[in-house]
Amino acid sequence: MRIETLYPELCSLFGDAANAEYLHRALPEAEIVKTSLKTRPAFADGEVSLVYLGSMTESGQAMAAEALMPHRERIRELIGGGTVFLATGNAMELFGTHIENEDGTRLETLGLFGLYAKRQMMRRYNSIYLGTFEGDMEIVGFKSQFSHSFGGQDTSPLFQTLRGAGRRPRQPEEGIRVNNFLGTYVLGPLLVLNPPFACRLLGLLGIENRPLPYGEAAMAAYEARLAEFRDPATGEEYG
Repeated sequence: MRIETLYPELCSLFGDAANAEYLHRALPEAEIVKTSLKTRPAFADGEVSLVYLGSMTESGQAMAAEALMPHRERIRELIGGGTVFLATGNAMELFGTHIENEDGTRLETLGLFGLYAKRQMMRRYNSIYLGTFEGDMEIVGFKSQFSHSFGGQDTSPLFQTLRGAGRRPRQPEEGIRVNNFLGTYVLGPLLVLNPPFACRLLGLLGIENRPLPYGEAAMAAYEARLAEFRDPATGEEYG
């Protein structure tokens, strides 16, 4: 099994790098590939089990988009074939059509899904997040972003929102799910905060009934956060 983490020198915001570390600890037998901007991705020439891309700055998005663009059709092929992708935070936006700046300029992105993003650099949106995955699994996390996604009515969401924003405020659909491509704005890091979701992700990789690292502590923290986020007295937006 090979797990590829893309551009760790860029994707180090909001604790998202811990998603890759958690996968490494859950799958110590896996080959871990850390691909820098100056390195050809492993997925371009061979098979990988999972590709991970985390949150980055807006200038980092431009660099990542430029690095990924030559591999667009290969990424399309892998998603179509069921390879697992996990994109958290604003990394999800790189797989849409474009990112629109407030002055009307655009960053062209991979165009694999019909969504596009709009930035509002003078207003960062910060909130808790509570949603559901596949109808029955509750998801907790946080959001901190300058952009939201629009369009993509034919693109299936990853989560359904109970508290917080979906792809944009007042929309319940959150993230992207196409085959085993899992994209979400939710930060946290997502896998550490949501052990049931981490187990479901391992299942997509063919790993069943594997105890998670720090499983008891992770579940206790997850249940405590669920209780907090369900409580109407807990405010949604902050900052």
